[in-house]
Amino acid sequence: MIVKAAGGGGGRGMRVVHTEAALKSAISVTRAEAGAAFGNATVYLEKYLENPRHIEWQVLADGHKNVVHLGERDCSMQRRHQKIMEEAPGTRAYVEAARAYRRALYRGLPQDRLPRCGTFEYLYEEGEFYFIEMNTRIQVEHPVTEMITGVDIVQEQIRVAAGERLSVRQKDIEIRGHAIECRINAEDPFRFTPSPGRITSYHPPGGPGIRVDTHIYQGYTVPPNYDSLIGKVIAYGEDRDQAIRRMRIALSEMAIEGIQTNIPLHQELLLDNRVIKGGVNIHYLEQKLAQQKKRDIRGKGSNA
Repeated sequence: MIVKAAGGGGGRGMRVVHTEAALKSAISVTRAEAGAAFGNATVYLEKYLENPRHIEWQVLADGHKNVVHLGERDCSMQRRHQKIMEEAPGTRAYVEAARAYRRALYRGLPQDRLPRCGTFEYLYEEGEFYFIEMNTRIQVEHPVTEMITGVDIVQEQIRVAAGERLSVRQKDIEIRGHAIECRINAEDPFRFTPSPGRITSYHPPGGPGIRVDTHIYQGYTVPPNYDSLIGKVIAYGEDRDQAIRRMRIALSEMAIEGIQTNIPLHQELLLDNRVIKGGVNIHYLEQKLAQQKKRDIRGKGSNA
């Protein structure tokens, strides 16, 4: 099972339990962490899935009984339940099941109770979807949805917050192409130790289909107090292959000096045959890193 903090988010406040004997301790520890981090010590239990993918749907509503969905995102590339890379739309392995489920979900939406902007998050395994949560906010990965639909989600959120109607209807939503987002973190790319400090040189990538969302600049000091996310690189293409190629070029052009970033990790992942093929589960990155660590240890042993 997995113990989750009811007031948690962003992958925090979660602990996997494999035996009944470990459950009581896991609940106590998670409650303590949740109370300290979120001011809410309530926890709940979920079935732990061994081979799931993380799928989510973006929804907009305006308070005038108008609701639209903007398709799905695949956010399965994760480490410690923290998303590293996201893409939209989903890859073919589950897309038909996703469409059927999305239609059922959309028909059952309580239009008078929906938040103005939100995301339904699910785990998908062996043809079944398992509800995780409803995020009632803009999410870090929203740009990939914007790129494939042409809908400015932030603008729509401001519009409906002011009491106006959505500027689009479901019939206006057309999904075109493919988009991938890489989260750029200030950390060691493989050990994941934080790397705060002053950015001595900064050069963002550009070119067709490339978008960069960031607050950093040359001379900016990354503080040690907050999340290590310092930017997002988004690549759009007519198809997934083109989006991957453009992202590779963008990451090779991006320069951030003075601190470490996880750009090398993204570059390695975008050369991984499993990632290129698509359809990895949420445990893939951690399993890949664990295998690399074992190889490194064996290599050091043989050299000794």
